[in-house]
Amino acid sequence: MSVGTAVPYRVTVLLLWAQALGGALACRGLFWDGASFLANMLESGGFHDFYPARAHVAWLTETPTLLLVKAGVRDVHLLATVFSASLFAVPAGLYHLALARVRGQAVLLAAMIAVVGVVHLPASFFNVGEHNTAYALVAATFAVALTRRDGARDGLLVLAFGLVSIASYEATLYLGPITAAVLLWSRRGWRDPVGRMLALAAALAFLGAALVSASMTVRYWNHEHFVLVRAAAFDFWQNLQFVIPLVALAAIAVVALLFPPWLEGRGPVAVVTILAIVLALSPWLRVVRPAAYLFPPSHYVARTAAGGLLAVLMLASWLLVAWPTPRLRLLAVLHAPAVGRRLATAMLVLVLAGAVPEVWLTRQWVDYLAWFRGVVTSHTGIVSARDLPLEQWPYRMFTQEWTYPALSVLLHDSPGQGVVVAPNDYRSNFPFEPACGTVPRLDSYAWR
Repeated sequence: MSVGTAVPYRVTVLLLWAQALGGALACRGLFWDGASFLANMLESGGFHDFYPARAHVAWLTETPTLLLVKAGVRDVHLLATVFSASLFAVPAGLYHLALARVRGQAVLLAAMIAVVGVVHLPASFFNVGEHNTAYALVAATFAVALTRRDGARDGLLVLAFGLVSIASYEATLYLGPITAAVLLWSRRGWRDPVGRMLALAAALAFLGAALVSASMTVRYWNHEHFVLVRAAAFDFWQNLQFVIPLVALAAIAVVALLFPPWLEGRGPVAVVTILAIVLALSPWLRVVRPAAYLFPPSHYVARTAAGGLLAVLMLASWLLVAWPTPRLRLLAVLHAPAVGRRLATAMLVLVLAGAVPEVWLTRQWVDYLAWFRGVVTSHTGIVSARDLPLEQWPYRMFTQEWTYPALSVLLHDSPGQGVVVAPNDYRSNFPFEPACGTVPRLDSYAWR
């Protein structure tokens, strides 16, 4: 690893784990669906794997919390912290591995840092979403495949990733086949027969993931919730944390395609710096334009576009490695070490800028959780959501009506405290799973 890539690599890894630590301490796993997920886990004493096509990710991220429950832990604050830590630590560990594997190749490192900055950060406030782990699995698998080291260890790694991906997320419908393809391509360079066999098994696992996703997509195609999800796939523009760095990547790509030598200068860093300033200032754009504000639920909306961008970045990385002596001018320029180092630096600037709204939103979440807990602990019985300023700024950033009861009960420190309930029959405005929206029975648990 050269001096020019050491700083981008180390700082990106540091920020990944800082996010995991901060998210755990802030109990960000309780945001939106997370409160209902954790309440269901504690009430049932088992996994909240309501959706078979994503069950493997649920098992992976929920196991630490359930082990503590089995050991007799009843402190909901501790359990929420561990639950949040698991949701962040799994993707962080996978991205750390991916970055470590490509750190010796500057352009690949730049692409992987871009994944962290433009795919992971803008979609991870909704960290209970299985897409966070699924996308990290694909990135880590590509990193292992493109660096093509011999040995059974790499084969075991990608096989483990493939097995988890079988029931991870619907985006494996397209991510699965391209990941299987890069594994089949890479195994040609593995001399170890055990490694080759394991890589083949991993490729089959990712193809299996695509089949599972396809079957579930067909099954739920006309389900009312998934119709809404499909309709929102192109609403990613609502997520400023995604759109601003996406514009930076798109600008670099367009200019590079038209004039490849531009990459050899300071142009990419200059373009990224301008948009990074906008990204870093995005938490305060509402002051000058009320309609332009950060909105954590938009992370949920942008996750589909983020998966598509991940596919583009991974395929571009594969093309660069698979074509070491290209005739195309753009690829030839990208093979220059200096160009790779500049791009890695530019992507680090994007990640650093993206950390600003990440920290700002986390702070807002901490205040919201403290306020919500104050409401439920200072009341008894039913508390109508209509009597609370939940639709006002800044509380509206974190509200989700059908999870009010679950979040209320999780935050209780003694029996009989308040339960916030929205006036909703859950027929005209329903959650995606029948148990959601109900009041969980957690009599033996308390927030300490």
